[in-house]
Amino acid sequence: MAISLKYTGILLIAAIVLLLASTASGQVYSSKDLKVSELAEKVWVIETTDMTTMYLIEGSEKALLIDTGTRCDSLDKVISKITSRPVDVVLTHAHGDHDGNIGYFSAVWMHPADTVLLQKGYSGKIQFVGDGDIFDLGGKKIKVCHTPAHTPGSIVLVDQDSRSCFTGDAFGSGLVWLQLRPLAPMQTYIQSCEALLKVMDNGVDSIWCGHYPYLKKALDRDYIVRMKDLAGLIAEGKAADTKPYDIVIPAGCPNPMVATDGVVSIVYDPANIKK
Repeated sequence: MAISLKYTGILLIAAIVLLLASTASGQVYSSKDLKVSELAEKVWVIETTDMTTMYLIEGSEKALLIDTGTRCDSLDKVISKITSRPVDVVLTHAHGDHDGNIGYFSAVWMHPADTVLLQKGYSGKIQFVGDGDIFDLGGKKIKVCHTPAHTPGSIVLVDQDSRSCFTGDAFGSGLVWLQLRPLAPMQTYIQSCEALLKVMDNGVDSIWCGHYPYLKKALDRDYIVRMKDLAGLIAEGKAADTKPYDIVIPAGCPNPMVATDGVVSIVYDPANIKK
């Protein structure tokens, strides 16, 4: 009996340690596919096991789900465990690792320029957003900023209340892909960097990217400055550290290059710099 009681006590202590660790990290829910943690008051990050990311923001009347990940079972039911508010779903862009679970929802918002990329077979309602549009969640307003280059319709969702923005893959997570079709010239990306810098100069400190698990933290203004500067060097043919990129995919150009400057890298099509 003494051994049994001791073993039970060890299990109890282990359970308490796990609970405290979960609470300390802000984790509020987990399953075989994902885990949900609180980033700030009424703002959650949803990390999937394949390293993609969704974000959930709640106001007094509605909630906003940013992206839907790649593969996770019953995403709508997962979201209902976090918020009881009606949920709007918005895509930062229409790549498969960000729109993979739209089928769980009857409507999605997205920029019209990305409809050419949207997965086929979605039977729900597609609603369009543009630069400057607002999602009014009740006591919290989320603004849309159009930042094309990674895709034609890439958008950033700006939450002034939490001094945060949610960027999908528009600026990467240390490395941004600009070699994907439809392709954009490097100048387009530079302009998108400038647009986000203006957003940050208006009271935004934190950039939450589309693949948060790789970083486990927010990016800052200096990161965008570095990306903009590197893009400028590529456009001028002056990027020093360039080499062929070792991942070639059907949706991309056949001979991608990657340029690196310190902590930032850009993958690009060398034949599509100034078009």
